[in-house]
Amino acid sequence: MKPHTTELAANSTVRPHSRTAKVMHWGFIGIFIYALTKQLDEVEELEDFALLQYEMVFATVFLLLLGVRFIYMRFTRPTALPADTPRAVSLAAKCCHIGMYLSLSLIAITGLVIGSLYGSGTKSGAAMEVTLVLHEIAVNSSFILIAIHICAAIYHRRKSDGIWNSMVPVLKVPGKD
Repeated sequence: MKPHTTELAANSTVRPHSRTAKVMHWGFIGIFIYALTKQLDEVEELEDFALLQYEMVFATVFLLLLGVRFIYMRFTRPTALPADTPRAVSLAAKCCHIGMYLSLSLIAITGLVIGSLYGSGTKSGAAMEVTLVLHEIAVNSSFILIAIHICAAIYHRRKSDGIWNSMVPVLKVPGKD
């Protein structure tokens, strides 16, 4: 279903994200997918000191890149949503984005705590168990929020309101650049 003419006029203020924002967005997806393919099956794998070091460095770099991305997006153009977007929709989008940043940050932070505990000889116990549970909650939360984010992107693609074209380099809606 095509939007009404008044909807198109109201949404004409959608501007595309910068090339830097797009590279950060799609590059971070690649980094996250890489992290998923390299994830550990069991915490005991950290017995391998080289692997422990690698995981600690990777989590640190992941967290730093996420922080740089957050700051860049926050201060250059926090949203592609037009000013006339309903407050509830704008709030939902903001909550989803902040939630993704928080859950992804918590994955790295809890990973660093797990690595630090394991590296210092604390291989079991309450601190390790709580951190492992928090790590799993962060991972599952990130999956849910990413799924919501993708569904919202598809919604905007179908709505043809220009939001999709502001970040996605493929399957562009004609006339919405």
